[in-house]
Amino acid sequence: MNEGPRPPSAGRPHSKNRPHDRANDRHGDRWKDRPRPEAHFDRSRAVEELRRYLDICVREMGLALEYEISTGAPQDGGEKSEDVVVAFRGEDEALLLEHNAELLLALEHVGHRWLRLDPRLHDHVRFDCGDYRATRIDELKLSARVAAQRVRETGQPFRFNPMSSRDRRLIHLELNGAAGVRTVSEGAGDRRQLVIYPANAMNKKDSFPPQRH
Repeated sequence: MNEGPRPPSAGRPHSKNRPHDRANDRHGDRWKDRPRPEAHFDRSRAVEELRRYLDICVREMGLALEYEISTGAPQDGGEKSEDVVVAFRGEDEALLLEHNAELLLALEHVGHRWLRLDPRLHDHVRFDCGDYRATRIDELKLSARVAAQRVRETGQPFRFNPMSSRDRRLIHLELNGAAGVRTVSEGAGDRRQLVIYPANAMNKKDSFPPQRH
């Protein structure tokens, strides 16, 4: 698939430092301790570049699909979000959703790369098809409640498999204020996991091994 010239970034950190400055710094390790610059999400640019990316994908892959890009969906509390949502519909919906929506999520992942989004901004751009996201939310909420009950009954922490910050946040919110348990995110990057602990557990170094989901 010929992508053409690389698009402008829709969400990168703003910093005055240049790559060659880092290379010339004899004390490059100091960069590890510096605070990360703020990540800015350019929603208008993201929408423009997503249309370009999706037109290429649908055409080159021969997909019988149409898409709609929506922005500013209302959140809980009435405020509008900055999120950009791509919704697909058409004859090839089933293809997108096969194998746990593998193709849908792959298109989303490449879309993030196309936009050159800072990883902290990935949650602002999501792809959906049919009721996939709604079903996924219901499944996560149910899994959270079942896991919390297991923690209450066994006194053992429960560790979910690595998941996106969007999914972790949903479970945090679902169990916020739940009796007898507390939730913690642990790990880094793509390996970051959510762990449900008994409310009286001190920290992740408790002696009991966590159960897994």
